[in-house]
Amino acid sequence: MSDCLRLKKSNCKNCYKCIRHCPVKAIRFSGNQANIIGNECILCGQCFVVCPQNAKEITSEIEKVKVMIQSGVPVIASLAPSFAANYDGVGIGSMKQALSALGFADAEETAIGATIVKNEYQRMLREEQRDILISSCCHSVNLLIQKYFPTALPYLADTLSPMQAHCRDIKSRRPGAQTVFIGPCVAKKDEAAYYGGFTDAVLTFEELTEWMKEEGVTPEKERDDDENSRARFFPTAGGILRTMEERLPDYTYIEIDGVENCIEALRDVVAGNIHKCFIEMSACVGSCIGGPVMEKYHRSPVSNYIAISSYAGEKDFPAEQPDKTALHKHLEPIERRHPDPSESEIREVLRQMGKTRPEDELNCGSCGYDTCREKAIAVYHGKAELSMCLPYLKEKAESFSDNIVNNSPNGILVLNDKLEVQKINPAAMRIMNIRLATDVLGEPVVRIMDPKPFLDVLQTHRGAPTSKIYLAEYDKYVEQSIVFDSEYHSLICLIRDITEEENERRRKEELSGQTAEIADRVVDKQMRIVQEIASLLGETAAETKIALTKLKESIRDE
Repeated sequence: MSDCLRLKKSNCKNCYKCIRHCPVKAIRFSGNQANIIGNECILCGQCFVVCPQNAKEITSEIEKVKVMIQSGVPVIASLAPSFAANYDGVGIGSMKQALSALGFADAEETAIGATIVKNEYQRMLREEQRDILISSCCHSVNLLIQKYFPTALPYLADTLSPMQAHCRDIKSRRPGAQTVFIGPCVAKKDEAAYYGGFTDAVLTFEELTEWMKEEGVTPEKERDDDENSRARFFPTAGGILRTMEERLPDYTYIEIDGVENCIEALRDVVAGNIHKCFIEMSACVGSCIGGPVMEKYHRSPVSNYIAISSYAGEKDFPAEQPDKTALHKHLEPIERRHPDPSESEIREVLRQMGKTRPEDELNCGSCGYDTCREKAIAVYHGKAELSMCLPYLKEKAESFSDNIVNNSPNGILVLNDKLEVQKINPAAMRIMNIRLATDVLGEPVVRIMDPKPFLDVLQTHRGAPTSKIYLAEYDKYVEQSIVFDSEYHSLICLIRDITEEENERRRKEELSGQTAEIADRVVDKQMRIVQEIASLLGETAAETKIALTKLKESIRDE
C-alpha cells in the first residue's frame, strides 16, 4: 500500500478517537503515538476525518502534477462527478476553465468511465450469470475484501474502476497524454499507484482548492445542462443502480454504504446466505459525496445529493465500450500476517488489564475497541497498550491512591463546598473514635469537628497553615492543616495525632519542675550548712587570733 495517509506525530494527543472510528482497527498505538498499519488499512479515511488534532494528513501530489505540466506533455484531468457537490453551483465548463488556468490541457468527467463500468457490470450479469456480483468502483471496499474477506474475492467484479476506465479511455484517444484524477477519495491515490498505467497522479478536492487559491483561480458558478450525463449519479448511494437500465428478473439489486454495513453484508456472503444478487458497495456513508475530504470540509448529505441529482441527466454519456479483456483487473488476497492468539494468551492479557472475571469485561469502548477481548488481541499483536484501558487506569489510580490514603498514619478528611464529609480514612476514624465511615460520610463536618477553620478556608480560598489544636471531645492533641482544591471546590484536612508527643512533653515539663524544686531545697539546705560552718569557723579563728597576739606581745616584752 502506498504511503498516501500519514501521521503527524507531534499532533497526536492519545485520545484514541481514530481507533474508535477505524472500522478495521488498522491503527497501532505505541510510544504514546498512533500509527497506521499499512497492510491492514483500507484507506477509508475515517481517521483523517475524525482526528481532532489534525494529526492525520493526506500526501499531497500537487508538486508532482506541476512537474508533469511543466514537462510539456498534455495533462488531462479526470474530474469525479462529486465535484458538483463540492463546488457549489459550478459546472464542468467552469471547472475546465479553472483547470486550464492551472496548466491542464483539458478536463473531462470521470462519469464517462462510470458509464463504461456500468455497461460492463450489466454484461457480466447477463453473460456470465454470476451468482453474486459486488461492484468494484470503491477501492476501499476492494481492499476490505482483499484483506479481510478473501473468500469473497470471486464475487468482486474484476473490472476497472470508473477512474481507471476513464483514464484508459483518455489515453486511447489522446496518445502521449498523462492523466490526473481529482476527487474526494484518499484510496484512489493508492489505487493509482498500485495499478500503474492508467492514472498518473491523484489530487483530492482539498488539494485542488489549495492550488487554485495559490494561483488566484476561482471557478465561475455556472451550470451547463447535458441530458447525456446519467452517470453523474455514481457518487451517490445507489447511484450505480440508478444508471442500470438492464435488470435481470431473477436478481436482487441492492446498495450498501458505510464500512460497517459492508462488513456485515460480506459476512452474509461468506456464510452462503445470499444468492442471485448484485450488490453496490460504498465504504463511505452516502457513497462518494460522503468521501473523507468532503466529509471533513463539506459535509452536507442532503444538499450534496440534491446538487448531484439536479446536475445529472437522463441518458448515458456517449462512450466507446472496450472489449471485456481490456477492462479486466486482477484482484488478489492481501495477507495481513497476524496469527490469532490462543484463548490462554488472551486470558493472560485480560488478566494484566485487571479483567480476571467475565463481569470485569465492561466493553466500554473507551480504548477504541468494541470489546475487552478485541483490545486484548490488539495488545497481543502489539497494536495497543495495557494503559489504553480507561477503567483499568482508573481502578489502578484509585487503588494506588486508596492504598496511600488508607495506610497513611495521618488522618485525612475530604469535604465538599457544603462542608459535608466526602471521604475519611482509617487514621482519622481512630483519632475521632468513629466506628464506621458510613456514620459520617455525607454528614456536615460540624458533627465531628469545629467548622470555623474550614469556613475560613472556603471563604478565602487559601489553605490554613499547620496549627496545634486540642480536640476536647476526643481528648486528643492534633496538628491540623487544611488545603483548598480550587479545581474540585473541595477541602482536604490533614490531621496528625500528637497526643502522645504532647503527653510526653507535659510529663517532661512536670519532671523538670519537680527536679528544679528538689534542687532548690537541696541548695537552700546546703547554704544553711555552709553558713553555720562559716559561723563556727569565724568564732574559732577570732579566739586563735587573740591568743596569738597576746603571745607575740609577751615575747616582745621579754
